[in-house]
Amino acid sequence: MNKKVVSSGHSRRRFIKYGSLAAGGAVLAGPYLLRGQNLNSRLNIAQIGLGVKGMTDAQWCGMENLVAVCDVNSSAIDNLKQFLPAVKGYKDFRELFEKEKSLDAVDIAVPDHSHTVIAAMAMKLGKHVYCQKPLTHDVSEARLLRDLARQYKVATQMGNQGSASDGLRRGVELVQAGLIGPVRQVWEWTNRPIWPQGLERPAGSDPVPPNMDWDLWLGTAPARPFKEKWPDAQLAEKTQFLHFSPDHYHAQFLRFSQNLYHPFNWRGWHDFGTSVLGDMGCHTINWPFRALKLGYPTEIEASSSGMKAEMYPDSSRIRFEFPAREGLPPVTFHWLDGGNTPPEEVTADITAVFGGISPSGCVMIGEKGMVFSPDDGDQDLRVFVKLKDDKEMAAAPRHEAAKAIPQTIPRNAFDNREPPDFRHHQEWFAACKSGRHETAYSNFEIAAYLTEIILLGCVALRAGQKLEWDGPGMKAKNAPEAARFLKRDYRAGWKI
Repeated sequence: MNKKVVSSGHSRRRFIKYGSLAAGGAVLAGPYLLRGQNLNSRLNIAQIGLGVKGMTDAQWCGMENLVAVCDVNSSAIDNLKQFLPAVKGYKDFRELFEKEKSLDAVDIAVPDHSHTVIAAMAMKLGKHVYCQKPLTHDVSEARLLRDLARQYKVATQMGNQGSASDGLRRGVELVQAGLIGPVRQVWEWTNRPIWPQGLERPAGSDPVPPNMDWDLWLGTAPARPFKEKWPDAQLAEKTQFLHFSPDHYHAQFLRFSQNLYHPFNWRGWHDFGTSVLGDMGCHTINWPFRALKLGYPTEIEASSSGMKAEMYPDSSRIRFEFPAREGLPPVTFHWLDGGNTPPEEVTADITAVFGGISPSGCVMIGEKGMVFSPDDGDQDLRVFVKLKDDKEMAAAPRHEAAKAIPQTIPRNAFDNREPPDFRHHQEWFAACKSGRHETAYSNFEIAAYLTEIILLGCVALRAGQKLEWDGPGMKAKNAPEAARFLKRDYRAGWKI
């Protein structure tokens, strides 16, 4: 954890403004709660994981009653306690669950490989769960968490916070209303990775920092020695993440580029992360997944700059084939990362208006026209429309045909002057309190489905061949050997 991130004026102001220990702290109230509930009651929440995203989540959870935090890095706990000294700190989430009997809910913001074991334990204890994206590391884990949420009847939310955006929900309405006609082609691209990938693991080991429990950080993953940083010569081979168009994450994450695993570069490792698909897919694919009612694909084929034994590649192209469903035609879905972009004929109208293509984006092409968003999907989504008779692309709120389409999807009920991450958490708090768990727009019923589809791209990359996919059976009909990438064997001492 970088202390400057925690100690920033922004973080302090957020804790003072929203923290449950602040005088006159905010409480949830409003028509989204069922009558008869105590509108002033607060949830007792534990924050598990205090990295960059976890620290932000802790701020939102501090609007309720943040009673405990957990991180394998004791310095992260110490930094948070500067703001909330009464909060109890733990290194092991199992000890936290054992001792904190008053908990109502947990927020999980740890590396991907530890999501499921924590979320499953929480739900079995009857706790509501907010879990960062991607929901799980493995395809099989996504189904498990969906089933546990159903069984234990808890309120859930995955942390793809763009789901709270009015723009995303409006974009879904426009496509489903037939604005651009039947859609048969989708292109999705991103400027990620902005961390090193496509390397071999360096030899040797380094002393584990005294403030870190490396064994707990490894969790369910196979044991390996701690190594703090990439050797300079090895890292110098990888400059692809330096020339991507700067965005609001870029400068922050570049500070971590030399770290081998912690606090951020675990994303590129097979054992810990799910690469670019896991990092951004739950954000960017969220819109077309919902709008087109995408179910299981029947075929997934991937190509890349070259897989390594333990790391994902620098760049990839993945094609998903989705069959006809609910009266909608088959769809070919193209995922591009690492500097890959769609062909010029797909982006010509975008370039004509914007002078080039965006670092990330989504295009859905229908019989009547196309819709486009230049956004990552983790913030308020902007949607642009160009029908076949239009001279140029226009923002959806100003497009006459789009304006005529009625609203059909409930909007997030919370202050849209605040960022989507705030509103996404507020929606989950309300679902926890009201018992109307379906009102959390990215609850595990839908988030697990989205995660499973996205992770199939990772499976195809690792399998190294086209997969003919049996969705209900969760298997590749032509490649039974791919099963080892669907479900891991957890390290001894770890189980669900």
